[in-house]
Amino acid sequence: MHADLTSLIAATAQWMSRAFPSGGGVMDSALAHAQAHQAVTVAASLRYPTPVDAALVAVAGSGGSARLDWITGSDAVGADDAEEYAWRTWVDEVVASWAACLLGDPELATTAVAALHEDGHGEGTPSAFRRLVTPDERDRRAGALLRHPDLLEPVARLHRSDLLTRLGPSRAMTG
Repeated sequence: MHADLTSLIAATAQWMSRAFPSGGGVMDSALAHAQAHQAVTVAASLRYPTPVDAALVAVAGSGGSARLDWITGSDAVGADDAEEYAWRTWVDEVVASWAACLLGDPELATTAVAALHEDGHGEGTPSAFRRLVTPDERDRRAGALLRHPDLLEPVARLHRSDLLTRLGPSRAMTG
């Protein structure tokens, strides 16, 4: 991951955690957020694979969460609160869509992490993304909404074809 992507990853993971919240307590919320963060990190690293890509999105901006908020029905949340709105400007719609694809499809998540490793990203190892690739029972329970394919589908379908294209023709078969 490139340092220029930290704000984008943090905001997009925060958006995912809020859009698909954990139903449990603090520990479940933390576990669900960790899963969202790992999915968003993989998605952002695939979307912006070079330092130049990361620098360009940092300069041009990531687009914000407006369309995602509308799709998930949370478009009125924080509309009048400047602090609430500010972090949402760092949310990247494509990265959120790709992360939704990964969270809803364990095989695709495994393929994406392998692609990171093949692309020379040292962090692209299954152990670095264990909660995404091989969640245990507690992770699955904590992230039940975050991993529910039907709930994720409106967000995932936005840019799924781009993710499958990025992963290559042989990998597109897993999606």
